[in-house]
Amino acid sequence: MKLADVLVRPVLTEKVNGQMEKSGRYTFQVDKSANKLEIKKAVEEFYGVKVADVNTVIVPGKNKTRYTKAGFLKGVKPAYKKAIITLSEGDSIDLFSM
Repeated sequence: MKLADVLVRPVLTEKVNGQMEKSGRYTFQVDKSANKLEIKKAVEEFYGVKVADVNTVIVPGKNKTRYTKAGFLKGVKPAYKKAIITLSEGDSIDLFSM
């Protein structure tokens, strides 16, 4: 797998922002077939930082329904994999400057 295909997007929520400020942990949505070694290598190459630890979680899909004029529409949001990256002391990633 190419390293450019490993990282899909950063996850930016209030909980993740708190982890970034407090403990230097960053969360990315990654490809489902990527393993921890590929994720570590991709983050180190793209952002130029030293990764201390990688934790991965597969977030299950959720059932969604909504009511319309035509009746209930049912569907499933897709499952995805996210990686929680812990950087070594002194390193940081600036996700907000583009």
